[in-house]
Amino acid sequence: HELSSMGIRVDAETLKAQLQHRNMTDLLQKPYHAAVVKDELPLSIGGGIGISRLVMLLLQTAHVGEVSIGVWHDAHFHQA
Repeated sequence: HELSSMGIRVDAETLKAQLQHRNMTDLLQKPYHAAVVKDELPLSIGGGIGISRLVMLLLQTAHVGEVSIGVWHDAHFHQA
């Protein structure tokens, strides 16, 4: 089970099929695509917000800005 599924999940066969469908099989020569096809990388790349949400849960915070870096206006800071 996943707490948050906000990443990209693809396997070698799906990647090849998607690239063939879009006539972009030349991308299979690129490092990332080649590594997926050769089973050299994990089959998921998580979205940053998913990691932030997990940290929010663990730290019991109320706002994503409390666990990530950003510029806050004073009104937003006091609201959180």
